[in-house]
Amino acid sequence: GTVHVKKPGRWRFDYTDPEQKVFVCDGVSVHSYFPADHRVIVSQLPPDGGASTPALFLAGVGDLRRDFTAEFLEPRNPSDLTWWIIRLTPTRNDADYEQLTLTIDPHSLVIQQMATTDFQGGISTYTFSNLMENRGLSDTLFVFTVPRGVEVLVDDSFTR
Repeated sequence: GTVHVKKPGRWRFDYTDPEQKVFVCDGVSVHSYFPADHRVIVSQLPPDGGASTPALFLAGVGDLRRDFTAEFLEPRNPSDLTWWIIRLTPTRNDADYEQLTLTIDPHSLVIQQMATTDFQGGISTYTFSNLMENRGLSDTLFVFTVPRGVEVLVDDSFTR
């Protein structure tokens, strides 16, 4: 798929495989669209602007020192210092993940991979390639229009 990020707080994930899914955040709300299910879930972001989701972290929301405890992980092979691996554990009670593990290029400081661990132990890994920075993305890319005939569900878990 494709990920677009525009700081602060806007992002879009377009998945194509194994099934089409679209997640769009305009900085205020998140639209999660599942075309095969004919369903959109709309969530409002928390009002304090913290990094309560991994995507918000990527979009520059929150404060690294305030919102996380960080731990540098040793590489599996001690002679391999090609990447830095950092585990971030959220300090927030409303985070929707247990931890983020970032793999960072120590020369460019670019995130090469992000793995999120949920509270059931499930791990989602995102590997970033073909990175293009400062592309002047239009704000319209982060606007989601609900398609006709699609069920809209409201999830207020972020604002509870």
